Amino acid sequence: MSAHDDHDPVPGDAFACDAIEQVIIPRARDIGRFEVRRALPSARRQMVGPFIFFDQMGPAEFLLGQGMDVRPHPHIGLSTVTYLFDGEIMHRDSLGVVQPIRPGELNLMTAGSGIVYSERTAPDERAKGPKLFGIQAWAALPASHEETAPAFVHHAAEDLPRIVGEGKRVRLIMGSLYGETSPVSFPWSSFYAEAVLAPGAILPLDADYEERAIFIVSGEIDIAGDVFGAGRLLVFRPGDRISVLAISNARLMLLGGEPMDGPRHIWWNFVSSRKDRIEQAKAEWSSGRFDSVPGEHEFIPLPPR
Repeated sequence: MSAHDDHDPVPGDAFACDAIEQVIIPRARDIGRFEVRRALPSARRQMVGPFIFFDQMGPAEFLLGQGMDVRPHPHIGLSTVTYLFDGEIMHRDSLGVVQPIRPGELNLMTAGSGIVYSERTAPDERAKGPKLFGIQAWAALPASHEETAPAFVHHAAEDLPRIVGEGKRVRLIMGSLYGETSPVSFPWSSFYAEAVLAPGAILPLDADYEERAIFIVSGEIDIAGDVFGAGRLLVFRPGDRISVLAISNARLMLLGGEPMDGPRHIWWNFVSSRKDRIEQAKAEWSSGRFDSVPGEHEFIPLPPR
């Protein structure tokens, strides 16, 4: 998905719970027939673990014959982590990969030294009046892996561990939590999971990683007496054990990891520890030196700013 520099998220109100370091309220914006709520990066927080970009896509319903159309665009220095709750996206990239993603599955695309890809609604889905609801995150690659060869991996829903019981359903997407380890490989200590809670369910989040956050996709939760509704990214202080109480049916995304090996420069779709590498990528995209996506005849031009 193409990122833009404007409409940064803004910090939310202060709350009483000492375990919460920041409450970030994403900004909603329309990027072509559906709504995105961007939580990272924000004015006060660039990353949580390696996660430097975090967008909620939808929920959206398209008219018959319409759908998502994100034209080919480039990335460097990151991995895109795409996970859906509803709908379907067709991924195509310059490696020749053509892969649909459906709810509960994972598309992990590692840009490394450079990749180009598109995201569209397939023709058969358009004929149904499609829906779309999910999360796309970017995970910054460690400096040692920023120039790695581009790669793509798809994991089916049954490949990802599930922890079920006591009113909780957790699907572990990346990393290790609750005694389970995901098969998804990523070169930095991190975790990412979906948690669906019934009213009254309690979800612990131990201090196994220094940086941790919860994004509330839907429902209401209680943390130490403070109530939070949908569309909030709660960033926690290191070292405190967190307990989340579901007030209503709730869907959460759990994310974080160890602090990255330094800050990152981010411009449009490019992420790097080096500012000169961003400039190089801009010049390469403008001059057509990135590989193309087979079967695609459009592209998103470099923004003027």
